Amino acid sequence: MSGVADRVRRALADAPADLLVDHVTAELEASYAITDVELLQVDYRLSALLPLTQGEPVTDPGHPAWRCFDHQEPVVAGDAGYLPVGMRGERRGVLRVAPVPDDPAAVGELLGVATALGHELTAVNDTTDRYRTARRSRRLTLAAEMQWDLLPGRSRVRPSFSLAGQLEPAYAVRGDSFDWSDDGHRLWLSVINGTGEGVAAAMLTALATHALRNARRAGIPLADQAALADQAVYAAHRGAQHVSALLLELDLASGVTTVIDAGSPHLVLLRGGRVVEQPLEAQFPLGMFDGTDYRGQRFTLRRDDRLFVVSDGVAEATGGNVRYGEHALTRFLRRTGSMEPLEAVRSLIGELRAFVAGDLVDDAVVVCLDWTGPQP
Repeated sequence: MSGVADRVRRALADAPADLLVDHVTAELEASYAITDVELLQVDYRLSALLPLTQGEPVTDPGHPAWRCFDHQEPVVAGDAGYLPVGMRGERRGVLRVAPVPDDPAAVGELLGVATALGHELTAVNDTTDRYRTARRSRRLTLAAEMQWDLLPGRSRVRPSFSLAGQLEPAYAVRGDSFDWSDDGHRLWLSVINGTGEGVAAAMLTALATHALRNARRAGIPLADQAALADQAVYAAHRGAQHVSALLLELDLASGVTTVIDAGSPHLVLLRGGRVVEQPLEAQFPLGMFDGTDYRGQRFTLRRDDRLFVVSDGVAEATGGNVRYGEHALTRFLRRTGSMEPLEAVRSLIGELRAFVAGDLVDDAVVVCLDWTGPQP
């Protein structure tokens, strides 16, 4: 690690939570004579890169900042450099610096600075509102605020898998959500749709998510996780409200996947560019009845398989009184094979927005998971 990177890391560690970029700017000016530094954060819709302090949002997909974000590589354009900011696959945005040094080694050091900034932004996320506030182009509804704070992140990368998810309408989502966790041996994923509208739907989804997390963290098998979450929702609402959910546990060494289909989210398996039917046993949504027993189904993923989990709001999206539909969804998913999961998710959401000519009216959630096979 270079002396510059050392100093930047120390500056970030010592900086107040709301002044991370200010301290990075001071260090870069002293070390590289860089006088213009801006953090561009991706917004909730994945459609704009919003400046932390000044300037205009970046919405043109051909802009160097978007090329940097999409490919996760430094981009130099004119006298400016664009560096990806993120942590463990969670893409937060882009750091723009100018004038960029005419030295590949220096650009490599700046890439390390941007990565260090991504780690620190994650570390301080719950202690200041500055970065959350700056990455929204309009006010979130209260329900959407609750849902976004409930998420584990928007993307994740490990040697054996990568995944990404998105909620729509991003600024007004209600009951749709997703959750994931991994321990190096297994990955757990849930996609959830709480019934109802507004805050009531968000509260129902939060109850189910925390019940599933509580059971998972106790080391309980997947079917029992579903049963305990079912009990929690039923105890609160006595069957008057329920939660549709798809629960998945992936063994990262073998590809053996256990799934519980407790409601409406759909599972689509892409293998070698083809959609492979993976029939699942439909079971009762969480909280619909008292004491439901859940059964896990097993199938085995192959190396480089891709799974999509989508809520019913995707196929049911309507534009001009025409429903998007399962066939259009299947055709589009086939075209995502060369994309990274976050790009695939973003492309599908963009397709739906174009189809409805604006934001989706009903909730929709999309999660994409790639299993790359066991890794040493």
